[in-house]
Amino acid sequence: MPQNADSPHEGFEEELGAVLRRTGDGFDVDDRRELVEGGLRRGRRRLFRRRLAVTGGVLALAAVGIGGVWGGSLLSPSGAPDHVSVAGAPKTPKPTAGASDPTGPVVKKPLQAQIAVKDLAAVLQANTPAGTWEIENLEGKEQYVQGVYDDGRGKAGVSLGLHRAHGTGEAVDEQVTCPSRTHVSFDDCSTERLPNGSRLMIFQGYEYPDRREETKAWRAVLLTKDRFLIDVTEYNAAAEKGAAISRENPPFTPAQLKALVTADAWQQLLKQLPAEPKTKRPGAGSQQPPGELGGPAVQSTLLSLLPTGLKVADKGADSGYGFVVVDDGKGESLVQINVQPNMGGVVGDLFGSGDVTTLPDGRLVKLTQQPGEKGGAGVVWWTADTITPDGFRVVVSAFNTGAQHEDATRAEPALSMEQLKTIALSTDWLRLQAPPE
Repeated sequence: MPQNADSPHEGFEEELGAVLRRTGDGFDVDDRRELVEGGLRRGRRRLFRRRLAVTGGVLALAAVGIGGVWGGSLLSPSGAPDHVSVAGAPKTPKPTAGASDPTGPVVKKPLQAQIAVKDLAAVLQANTPAGTWEIENLEGKEQYVQGVYDDGRGKAGVSLGLHRAHGTGEAVDEQVTCPSRTHVSFDDCSTERLPNGSRLMIFQGYEYPDRREETKAWRAVLLTKDRFLIDVTEYNAAAEKGAAISRENPPFTPAQLKALVTADAWQQLLKQLPAEPKTKRPGAGSQQPPGELGGPAVQSTLLSLLPTGLKVADKGADSGYGFVVVDDGKGESLVQINVQPNMGGVVGDLFGSGDVTTLPDGRLVKLTQQPGEKGGAGVVWWTADTITPDGFRVVVSAFNTGAQHEDATRAEPALSMEQLKTIALSTDWLRLQAPPE
């Protein structure tokens, strides 16, 4: 597994980023982004999304364009570092088919909303406490607004965006679902269903999941019954990143955040969002790659393959991803799995070095033991990474802590390297692949 990851999946994207940098001559910029979005998005967790720039390039794991929200980011077009921001909304999905999925669905390029920023700013200012504002791009047209607010107690960065939710079930629900503490450190998170059928999540946490800096990020997301999203984030610093902490807490209380996102004045602006793009499936004569593995199926398969005698303290899943926190009586241990079809194009880079074994059936197995990378003291990270000749990759990791950003709770993970290898090589994963549509 790669290093310096900020989410349970982010290492895969950082690893892919390194691969792409070394093999970039074979792809143009669009192809490179699509290799990520088409191939590695299957290893992502939708439990919480990062905030990306409207013109952001190749992303890094917890978000890359994974469904859920269709629309621009809440950040300025200047770009954002490749790490997870727990206050984030996903970037606009790339509209073309991926390099790793050349026969995949073709999506019409979505139009960006052209809402006057001054109109967005007017609603923002009218529904927040008195204070001074410095609004960016006030004469522009976007579907987000951001600026710096000051109530006399210290400057605070604030950003708010309007989006149209698309997809069904899990992808939409997760926008208003609190994350697991296994992956994200936060102080409080609540959800509620409002009388009008809308759903609201209010999150009080930090810009960095591992709290490498103490910048607080408080966020409110409203999912309306008409499938619109109103998403606001505030900080206790003048900017999301790179600014000194200017106050103890962000300026708006949870009650004030709720009042802001539920303000009636947003309704007229939401009507200006462009319609959801339509997808066109490949014709009957084309070869459709295997479908993505559903999160529940991945999680249940992982549970079925665990050694006996383990108590499950926590669990979660996403498309192509599952995790469990287990305890064998010696302390909690996080175990997670990513399942990624169509990875044959980068097999040389992923398995070209290290402790790699080739099995009689052609599968490659790479075993890795390394320190944890998310700030927890004494954390170790054990991984069994496997790939079939046709590029079906299964990666299982275990840690000696129940959460990577927390200190070690035991000397070694609850699963041995041999047990991780056995899980990764199980033929149950191959049987989960969906048939072509």
